[in-house]
Amino acid sequence: MARRLENSSEEFLQFWQERHLSTLTTVRLDGTPHVVPVGVTLDVATATARVISSGTSYKARQIRAAGPGGAQVAVCQVDGRRWSTLQGVAVVRDDPEAVADAEHRYEQRYKKPRPNPSRVVIEISVTKVLGNV
Repeated sequence: MARRLENSSEEFLQFWQERHLSTLTTVRLDGTPHVVPVGVTLDVATATARVISSGTSYKARQIRAAGPGGAQVAVCQVDGRRWSTLQGVAVVRDDPEAVADAEHRYEQRYKKPRPNPSRVVIEISVTKVLGNV
């Protein structure tokens, strides 16, 4: 079922604050899905999901290759029968302020990320929410 972020339930909000591994799905040039495990944070107020990554990773390169308009992606997390998918448009940001903000958010949800001088943040403007929480 599709939902809007501003109408999110307390269960949904809690689910996206709990420590869960997620997956990020992008679409390769040949149309096949590329799915990788990630940690993701969600800012409900701005409908923005963030994934920290190395700038040399396939996912970051693929999103950059989509151009300034970004790439369609989905992030999903599952916990038993509970699940939630966030769909949207992703762009890669490498400015120090955006990366530091994403690292701070990641640390709040997961743990302090290891140092990575080539770190970028994949910012996803969430356009659709699916799931049962």
